[in-house]
Amino acid sequence: MPSDRSKHRLKVQVKAGKTRSLSSKLWLDRQLNDPYVNRARREGYRSRAAFKLIEIDDKHHILKPSARVVDLGAAPGGWSQVAAERVGAADGKGRVVAIDVLEMGAIPGVEFLQLDFHDAAAPDRLKALIGGEADLVLSDMAPNTTGHRQTDHLRIMALAELAAEFACAVLAPHGAFLCKVLQGGAGPTLLAQLKRDFAVVKHVKPASSRADSAELYLLATGFRGRR
Repeated sequence: MPSDRSKHRLKVQVKAGKTRSLSSKLWLDRQLNDPYVNRARREGYRSRAAFKLIEIDDKHHILKPSARVVDLGAAPGGWSQVAAERVGAADGKGRVVAIDVLEMGAIPGVEFLQLDFHDAAAPDRLKALIGGEADLVLSDMAPNTTGHRQTDHLRIMALAELAAEFACAVLAPHGAFLCKVLQGGAGPTLLAQLKRDFAVVKHVKPASSRADSAELYLLATGFRGRR
């Protein structure tokens, strides 16, 4: 008969060693023992982040069949994979465009633009590619952290504001925007902008977001159209 210990998955421990820093050891510990990392490998997703979008969509239904979706800062492509599956892009029923300055391996049903979305020409290039406006803009982007909480919050909020500006430049009326922010929520400038341009704005935190993570997601729906 199996022991109580064998009924549970054993925790993997990583030794620090001479060539591995403590922060590197802690990161490896977390990755090796994260059930969403292991599930992503089993189910063929490129990152654990895929499950965050799955949970958000299961609750808020933002990935509609045949929709045109833009994924900003998409690499390595976990969110693009989910979007392509849910809108039917792999079957030609929707469009998913991944945008990143980094290279990204091909994904069935996903078109890739390697460019900086800050570029003034980026909205027009995107609309030319999809033949019109988008229904949904996604952003799971976050800048590299400095370890200084206030600085990191300011940097991610600046990135979220740029993503929101891009979204408002490419969305069709009634479209939606989803982006990462940090605990404490969106800043007053971003909130004021989104409440002006969207009918509903709310914060969401999927269960697959790590418990020790300060990340939140900002969901804005019902785009009112460009003014």
